[in-house]
Amino acid sequence: MKNFTVSVVMPNFNGEKILEKNIPFFLVAKDNPKNYITEIIIVDDGSRDDSVKMISSKFPQVKLIKHKINRGFSAAVNTGVRAAKGDLICLLNSDVVPEHNFLENVFCHFLNTKIFAVSLNEIGDFGWAKGFFSDGFVGHSGGSKSVKPHDTFWVSGGSGVFRRNIWMELGGMDEKLLSPFYWEDVDLCYRALKRGYRLIWEPEAKVTHIHESTISLFPKKYVQRIHERNQLLFIWKNITSANLFRKHLVGLTKRLVKHPGYMRIIFMALGKIGILIKARNKEIKEAKICDEIIFSRF
Repeated sequence: MKNFTVSVVMPNFNGEKILEKNIPFFLVAKDNPKNYITEIIIVDDGSRDDSVKMISSKFPQVKLIKHKINRGFSAAVNTGVRAAKGDLICLLNSDVVPEHNFLENVFCHFLNTKIFAVSLNEIGDFGWAKGFFSDGFVGHSGGSKSVKPHDTFWVSGGSGVFRRNIWMELGGMDEKLLSPFYWEDVDLCYRALKRGYRLIWEPEAKVTHIHESTISLFPKKYVQRIHERNQLLFIWKNITSANLFRKHLVGLTKRLVKHPGYMRIIFMALGKIGILIKARNKEIKEAKICDEIIFSRF
């Protein structure tokens, strides 16, 4: 089997305590030669705690990149991927703890050059991801756990392995449109699917998600509004089927009638209209597979 090289990329924002606890697990995984990890990159996204000082002093073997200001999840990840030297990028959130052999069963999938990404198995959480178009909106949910690898609608930016050259071809995560967080990994994966690439969930690639993410530091209402805004932006950017987009406009109208306060979310999304139009035109031009076919697979 071809020996791939892997760069682990991890964004951080005020995660000093989580990192101090979990970096040793990443280093143990790196020491396993069958994981083919050649470097661990942490991108500090303008932390205000002592994350940078702690990493520099306690874990000098980790490559540390610093953003002077907080730019958001996708920007931090993109910075790390650009700096990475591996053939494959393993994205891990700081609150995801890998098994010592978590990558050993991933590499066989990448022998198929059409595989863009492989989803890791978060123990105790959902399995492969389902995607659906319902009432005019795109949604996703966790599929049942299976004992065999399974196609998946998306691969999490917090526990997945991505082929770097395709990542660069796709332009990475859309930090201009979807910052500071949410839907950026779904967007990236959907764009890959529409260009004919595949995504796989691997049950033997085991990690544990402790769910101590620093996103909890943000106000809940703010987080929810960004989630809803980015769902809209995802649809407006990526759903290029005329039939499905008409259904979206009907569903959007119904939602607004039922929940007038949703107008605030629409206005938030319209604030990105210039960036959105350019991104949508690119998808119309480059997509090879229609939206209906994508959703029919899941």
